[in-house]
Amino acid sequence: MPQFPIVDTHVHLWDRQRQNYPWLAGVPRLQRNFLPEDFRRACGPVAVAKLVFVQADCVPEQALQEAEWVAGLARGEPRLRGIVARASLERGAAVQPHLEKLAALPLVKGVRRLIQGEPDPEFPIRPDFVRGVQSLHAFGFSFDLCLKHPQLANTIKLVRQCPDVRFVLDHIGKPDINAHRLQPWRTELRELAQLPNVGCKLSGLVTEADHAHWTTADLRPYLDHVIECFGFDRVMFGSDWPVSTLATEYARWVAALDEVLGGCTREQLEKVYVRNAEVFYRV
Repeated sequence: MPQFPIVDTHVHLWDRQRQNYPWLAGVPRLQRNFLPEDFRRACGPVAVAKLVFVQADCVPEQALQEAEWVAGLARGEPRLRGIVARASLERGAAVQPHLEKLAALPLVKGVRRLIQGEPDPEFPIRPDFVRGVQSLHAFGFSFDLCLKHPQLANTIKLVRQCPDVRFVLDHIGKPDINAHRLQPWRTELRELAQLPNVGCKLSGLVTEADHAHWTTADLRPYLDHVIECFGFDRVMFGSDWPVSTLATEYARWVAALDEVLGGCTREQLEKVYVRNAEVFYRV
């Protein structure tokens, strides 16, 4: 385990009585509320000093309400230092009023609009979506890239068109860890990492592996490649809690990552677990 308090850059919270999350209908184990007190219990022996809430894909019309609700939670949970809110960036210029409302919430540091569920492989490079992403720079917002590995090639094209926007790749691009498949994810990740305005979260790996039987050895080739490509200045820890509970307890994921990072210096570990997150999300 890390020998210092860490920053978790990827925590979801939801109250099903407040917001509607249609995707939960297909995940019975997550069909309950997950609130700050649940997160505190889940961390167990891991000392989490700060956390960043990432939008949990409520229905689009409740996106602002979700961000406002989480901002309210922060008054009782001082570790909650940042919000990555939902915005329908595919609306292009029409999303501006929504972004202005998000900008009125000081805790909102960035935006996420899921790519992973889009059936059209061209979605990341639709002109209106590209314009929506480009508009984030004016508000100082970063963009969380959440996608599946077949969408990585077109996501690279998106990022190339948005040089002024700061990006972070969620869940290392969701490679097929369960099948131990590395290509073409391996090559495309290296290409993405060549763009200097992109970082990568070390998060979400266990739910792409065999939920019941994953081992640290299954994760190591993917984590090693991410660190080789992005270096220690552009990677950051994330738990993806509570989605991660489908495959792991919080402390087990931290221990697995720490095992892979076993040969790192204290300075490198502090970058992964603390400093890079603080800089990227301004927390």
